[in-house]
Formats: sequence, structure tokens, C-alpha cells
Amino acid sequence: MDQPNSAQRLRWFGQTDRGKVRANNEDSFLGLQFDAREVLLLGKTGEASMQTTDFAFAVSDGMGGAMAGEFASRITVEKITRLLPRSFKQSAAGLEAGRDDVMTELFAQIHRALMFLGESYEECSGMGATLSVCWFTPGWMHFGHIGDSRIYFLPAREGGIKQISHDDTHVGWLFRGGKINEREARDHPRRNVLQKALGAGHQFVDPQLGAVACETGDIFLLCTDGLTDGLFNSQLLERLRAPEPAEAATSPAQRLVKAALERGGRDNITALVIEAL
Repeated sequence: MDQPNSAQRLRWFGQTDRGKVRANNEDSFLGLQFDAREVLLLGKTGEASMQTTDFAFAVSDGMGGAMAGEFASRITVEKITRLLPRSFKQSAAGLEAGRDDVMTELFAQIHRALMFLGESYEECSGMGATLSVCWFTPGWMHFGHIGDSRIYFLPAREGGIKQISHDDTHVGWLFRGGKINEREARDHPRRNVLQKALGAGHQFVDPQLGAVACETGDIFLLCTDGLTDGLFNSQLLERLRAPEPAEAATSPAQRLVKAALERGGRDNITALVIEAL
């Protein structure tokens, strides 16, 4: 059911960079517009209405030897284009439980595909991926997540910035429990050791699922860990809500990636920004 101030349109911006160290980019991002009949792949930037179609945005960070990581993240986002549109009729009928079921099946299918390839081909051994997905319907953003890519929510009504996805690492657990602060989490030597991922030899998949009301003026950020290795949450907030005049001329995703590159760039960097209008 729509909220009184629910968003009617979305505007999005995507940017990715391989960084200063890595030879290839193992990150992937995706934007989709879909209904019961067709799926449209979205460009890096755009704006559209949510009145008759749903939208999905995703980021994935691949892992594995040689080109396996790049292949893993690409498989991950391509699966989304085939699975989410099937659920549009459920969504239009207001079947709330259907969305969690579809999201759970999406993560399970991607996991099975990556495990099969990892076991079947030596060059794909150990391949895996993180995945953060945001599915927009009028008035709501439903999400699914596994790994250490992140989903941030910048609510217009309350202000500030909230990380709504949980990092699937021991360091993330320490931070959520208040045992370490943001700086200590960022500098921890085991911050990138994943406890959960798609593929990568993990036996079970248990994605984090949730939803938040989506109102006019809200901003959502999906990003890989390369972005947050370079920027604190307060710096993300500043560049999304109150950028310097010199930065304001560029898209939100471009200025985030540029700032992260200037402060590090050891990893691939991806930012996908969605604004509710």
C-alpha cells in the first residue's frame, strides 16, 4: 500500500572503476525496469516513473582466481534479469510474502550456479560473489543482501545515513555490537574475510532480507567495499546531500568514486545511487 508521501519516480546514477592496483574489475552493477511482460536494462544514469513498472538495482563483487571473480559477479547480476520479472504479477497483487520468497530463490539459484561452475572447472575453483539488491515498488524498497557490499539509506525525513545491510564478516559483527568503532572496523586486518558469500565453497545461503518505506527525497546507495575502504559514512553523506560546488556538477556516483580513488583505490570501486522523487 502506498504511503502518503511515497515516491512516484526514481532517478539513478552508476559508476565503477577498477582502482589503482587491480588489473581487472571484478565488480558489476545492474539496473532493471520490468513488468509482467518485458525487462529493460537501464543505462548508467536515468529517470523514470514507478506507476506501472518495478525497478531493481544491484551491485556484486566477485572473487576467485584469474578471471573467475569477474565472471562470478557478471553471472550474479545476469540471473536477476531472468528471475525478478516473473514476480511482477505477485507484486502488483500486493502479495508481500511473495517478494521475500522470490528474493530467497534468487540468491539460492545464483549460489547453485556459482558452486556448479566452481566444482566443474579448475579455473573457476573458489569463485564466489557478494550481492546487494534493491527492488523498488511504489512506496517501498525491498532488499536482499549477502557479503560485504553495502546498502545505505539516507532518509529525507530523519536526515543522516544508515547502513541497512549487515557486513557478513566477524569485523562487521564486532562493529554492530559496539565493540569497535567505524575507524577500527575500516583498519582491521580481517575486515575483508567473509563469513557468507554466494558460491566460494559455502554450503548454505542465508541472505539478509528487509524493506523500508520509500518517500520523496530519500536516497539509497549500493556500493562495493572498495568505496567504503576510502570513505567514512559521514563523507558519503556529505557528498550525497551537500557536495562542494566543484563536485556538484558531476553525478553523485561519479563524485563518490572519484573521492574514494583519491583516498585509496586499492580495490575495485562501484557506487550506484538511487534518488526517490
